Amino acid sequence: MRFALWVLTSLALSAQPNYQYFLNGSAADVQTKPTPGYLLAGGGKDVDPAFKWFLTRANGGDALVLRASGGDAYNPYFHTLAKLDSVETIIFKNESAAQEPFIADKIRHAEAIFLAGGDQWNYIRYWRNTPIAEALNDAIRRGVPIGGTSAGLAVLGEFAFSAKHDTVTTPQALANPFDEKVDIYQGLLKIPQLSCLITDSHFAKRDRMGRLLVFLARIKKESKCQTVRGIGIDERAAVTLDLSGHAQVMGDGAAYLVQLSATPKLEPNTPATIPAMPVTAIPTGQSFKMDKWPAPAYQLSVTNGAVKSTKDSQYAIP
Repeated sequence: MRFALWVLTSLALSAQPNYQYFLNGSAADVQTKPTPGYLLAGGGKDVDPAFKWFLTRANGGDALVLRASGGDAYNPYFHTLAKLDSVETIIFKNESAAQEPFIADKIRHAEAIFLAGGDQWNYIRYWRNTPIAEALNDAIRRGVPIGGTSAGLAVLGEFAFSAKHDTVTTPQALANPFDEKVDIYQGLLKIPQLSCLITDSHFAKRDRMGRLLVFLARIKKESKCQTVRGIGIDERAAVTLDLSGHAQVMGDGAAYLVQLSATPKLEPNTPATIPAMPVTAIPTGQSFKMDKWPAPAYQLSVTNGAVKSTKDSQYAIP
């Protein structure tokens, strides 16, 4: 017979050399039927309504936070937003943690999974081709809601800026789209609604539109995607996405939808030149459909490393 243990405060129940485990709530596994959906958060201050939307889809089950740095701050926060059986945080310390049956088992029994911020290269190098990636993709197929913020957001799309060689700025990417820092990884997670798509976070604040254009150009040139899409999300903003393809922007900021169909002619060590791409900025409170993006508000192109807009303002960011 199994007995539930309710942990009133978040406790470090396991401190292994390769991971840490924190629990807030019941130690017993409860099984509920989650409602699929995805939370795309742009970083910075978390957006309560978006996180509440995400967590209620666990239907009272167990929420799991995965991260490679930081602590267990999401455990008590999640409990303030939704009725959950438990919130667990696992912090990966190194690559060997991805071989731990304990962690894969926690993923298999979670009713919501959230990827915290930090450094996305840790997620990619720790999880690729491991039981963790397999368990995460199985959770996606089972309809478990998945979310991520900042680095966690970066790995949700089919394509991800890996940050393998540190971050890359817009001027660096535009000056040389084949700079080693412009490193794109494909296929960590397989979310059907995010196929042929890359995400970016901290968007307007860190002036990331130009680098997103370069990411799209590289993906289009090197992949089999007929059209590649990018979603840039501001800090303090989030996009919620259900299985019907309905997406809602919440928080304080906007989501920027960019797509590229023409194949660019990029050359190493040469400033980028990229054909015009339609762009739509979706402000907080508005929605869109993932399978049919709204008519573009303007177009951006790149000539010799310089971004040009059909609107008379930089990137036409509201």
